[in-house]
Amino acid sequence: MSALQTPSDSFPPRHPAVPARYGVIGHPIGHSRSPWIHAAFARQTGQDLTYTAIDSPLDGFAATLDRLHLEGYGCVNVTVPFKFEAHALATTHSERATLAQAANTLMWRHTPQGSVTLHADNTDGAGLVRDITHNAALPLAGRRILVLGAGGASAGVLGALIAERPAAIVVANRSLGKADRLVVQHAQVAARHEVALTLSGLDAVTAGPTDPASPLPASFDVIVNATSTSLGGAPLRLRPACLVPGALVYDMMYGPAAAPFLDAAAGLGATVRDGLGMLVEQAAEAFALWRGVRPDTGPVLAELRATLDGELRP
Repeated sequence: MSALQTPSDSFPPRHPAVPARYGVIGHPIGHSRSPWIHAAFARQTGQDLTYTAIDSPLDGFAATLDRLHLEGYGCVNVTVPFKFEAHALATTHSERATLAQAANTLMWRHTPQGSVTLHADNTDGAGLVRDITHNAALPLAGRRILVLGAGGASAGVLGALIAERPAAIVVANRSLGKADRLVVQHAQVAARHEVALTLSGLDAVTAGPTDPASPLPASFDVIVNATSTSLGGAPLRLRPACLVPGALVYDMMYGPAAAPFLDAAAGLGATVRDGLGMLVEQAAEAFALWRGVRPDTGPVLAELRATLDGELRP
């Protein structure tokens, strides 16, 4: 049975004494902090649930969803590399998932008539924006924002950034075709919010062995690294002229993976922030969708940060 199909009417109803089952699907997934985060949310809010990390074969995501549904899972988060496939397999979509064409949150919905739909949402953008505007206390309205990368991570957050009504957003990517598709995909919502949305080559905003041939598109108040270059051992280095004084440079990675990019930006005088707060905030958004209660993310983020710092000490 594919994930698009409805299970049979014999699917057993959940016994009220059994905790609700949730999880996160990815490959690899052993490093995920999501089970710890959702367990902390559950304790804080008095919710009875379990949340586990599930590794799915690269060619078996749909089959993994089918198995989890039959095992009684009600909702799952989705991480790399399955966010685009999660959107494609869903039968209904939120507006923000439709805009991103990617999903990090899936929910099985049972109708009174006995049918089941798989609903897709995307909480990544909400998580990023809340971490910047609430945790870092930086409003985005009227700012100039540079987004590095045009893949799934950028697609998941661009709509939420636009909704904050910055003055302008530039999407910079090595492949101009991918950046163009992302800009076109968001053109109407950008126009509706009166945001100038344009694209640039990545060489125009990053430092290389020689001066880049492309002219600098602008200087920016906020720069968001949505690429995975840090994981490959060759982090991007920003051109100093990209940053206005005191600019916020944000990496959606966190911990050691984000350090090379952020350390280089700090050397240019930027205020830097990694994506740990985004991870916690997007999880809180999903938790609120599933359980109808929003946890207090402050203490959870502080405890997780302390835990990670402790793990990194020699």
